[in-house]
Amino acid sequence: MPRLAATWRGLVAAAAALLTVVAVPSSAEAGSGGVPPSAPRDGAGVRAHDPKAPPEFVALRDVDPTIIQEIRYATRHDFLGVPATGYREPMCILTRDAARALHRAQLSFLRRGYSLKVYDCYRPQRAVSHFVAWAKDLSDQRMKAEFYPRVDKSVLFRDGYIAEKSGHSRGSTVDLTLVPLPALPTRPYVPGEPLSSCFAPKAARFPDSSLDMGTGFDCFDTLAHTLDPRIRGQQRANRLFLKAGLERAGFVNYAPEWWHYTFTPETFPDTYFDFPIARSSLRHR
Repeated sequence: MPRLAATWRGLVAAAAALLTVVAVPSSAEAGSGGVPPSAPRDGAGVRAHDPKAPPEFVALRDVDPTIIQEIRYATRHDFLGVPATGYREPMCILTRDAARALHRAQLSFLRRGYSLKVYDCYRPQRAVSHFVAWAKDLSDQRMKAEFYPRVDKSVLFRDGYIAEKSGHSRGSTVDLTLVPLPALPTRPYVPGEPLSSCFAPKAARFPDSSLDMGTGFDCFDTLAHTLDPRIRGQQRANRLFLKAGLERAGFVNYAPEWWHYTFTPETFPDTYFDFPIARSSLRHR
């Protein structure tokens, strides 16, 4: 326990130091701007005519490297069963205001022995369009057993699980959870492996290092509603713990999804962006 406590104190100190050491300068993002040869996820590579992010966008890792990132749409472990279009690197990009607020929330959680883990942050419009095209293809049911076992794919639009626009594309919305420290890695998903329902007991769901929130991430089911009365005991307490910590930092929960939060006021409340998720999308001065 003394060693574990020291580890937590070290994480808190490191994260706190970022307020003055990193401080997220308003003009630039660090980094080479290049993309490794294996990085492109949508077959497009990095093109000169790809749109760039406004300077108000930053890489979360440059603001707070202690926040765990498990960017699901850059992998095949999502409801699509393939990486989403536009996710060229597995990284979290947010508006600077949202990233700083998430850093403040992380400081609070670290002091209590937990870390935030983000599943998704900024989402390009091309990825949203990919979701829409997938939803219209009723023959593609490969991930149903995990992500929407009780919902017919034909009603995903009607029931609001899929939409043609997403607040994520405005850059101040994030999908996230809490992980007890010391954080354990999530094992890799093996395409084609047997799937378990997202609302099965935690021990039966795909192993995730997070607290038990009653369902897995991206569970298309009413049990994912943050305050669903069927979620009780420790599961409900975990959801409320996450909610309270994020609300103190300025985030607002989207009631149908316990993992979905938006920082307010949004930097771009009416603008939907389509630059790909890659370091090279961030502007440098």
